[in-house]
Amino acid sequence: MVAPDRQPTLADVARWAGVSVATASRVLNRSAPVNEDTAARVERAVVELGYVRQRSPHLARGHSGALSVVVFDDLLRYQRDSFYSRLLVGAERAALRTGRELVVSTALRNAPRDTLLRYLCGGHVDGVVMVGMQSDGAPAQVVREAGVPVICVGRPTATGLSYVDADNTGGAWQAVAHLISSGRQAIATIAGPRNMIAADDRLAGYRSALAEGGLAPAGIVCRGDFTLNSGEHAMLRLLDRYPALDAVFAASDLMAVGALRALRRLGVRVPEQVAVVGFDDAALARHTTPRLTTVRQPVEEMGARSVAELLVADESCRAIVLPTNLVLRGSA
Repeated sequence: MVAPDRQPTLADVARWAGVSVATASRVLNRSAPVNEDTAARVERAVVELGYVRQRSPHLARGHSGALSVVVFDDLLRYQRDSFYSRLLVGAERAALRTGRELVVSTALRNAPRDTLLRYLCGGHVDGVVMVGMQSDGAPAQVVREAGVPVICVGRPTATGLSYVDADNTGGAWQAVAHLISSGRQAIATIAGPRNMIAADDRLAGYRSALAEGGLAPAGIVCRGDFTLNSGEHAMLRLLDRYPALDAVFAASDLMAVGALRALRRLGVRVPEQVAVVGFDDAALARHTTPRLTTVRQPVEEMGARSVAELLVADESCRAIVLPTNLVLRGSA
């Protein structure tokens, strides 16, 4: 039952009909085929509950006093990767300036999400920031169709969604162009996982810089998963296969630190024999030996900007790409 003093939500409709929030959304928006019996139950729920769809996301603003940040990643990685903590610092500061609280949750990328979607669509939050969503964008689409404003951190695969991102391609290009200008010729990259847009963009920037520098654009590529251990293992594989390489661009600082660990273990001098550049400018980049040259992305600003854009009464699709810059230290 829905309390008489509040409007029914999409989550209420889904619960009454015994379906997922995503299915209820597909029925009401006719965005995908749905079994006739299921569609009939959803339509009956709409009538019984008196549900009225909120077509303008800004109409849902300001009711709960809370904003949600959903991180699509493993809980352990969320706790270990400083990217998330810095992003949340920026988001929380921006939320507090508007008098709102920030509610943070994590969701495995491929796990069932109906409970989460019921919460997000149930009138509990005034807007949602989705971080690291690598799917087809279905969670964001469902929440937006329920009348709740949504913005993504990181360029989503789906079109039609607003997002805030760093210039991943340009930042990687800067890193590799610096290596080329310093005389490096055999430049490898430790790239991120396949089908992750930030990883793909950084790989594209690496290859673009190689091509512009007159080097083979395919490059020397070994993949990791943005963790320290994966960077160490990738560096060992690269040295085994390409002993003459003289530089490596790692697509995250954690992987770059892993690469430094592997080079130190093998007695390879940095930067004299192999130069190393990372991406992120995490705090640990200032505490390695030698200190890590890296691409700084404005993570706190990304968090703050995502909250600010979330509260703009504008239904247009917005793409905000913040600049990156190369920070020169001792490793390259």
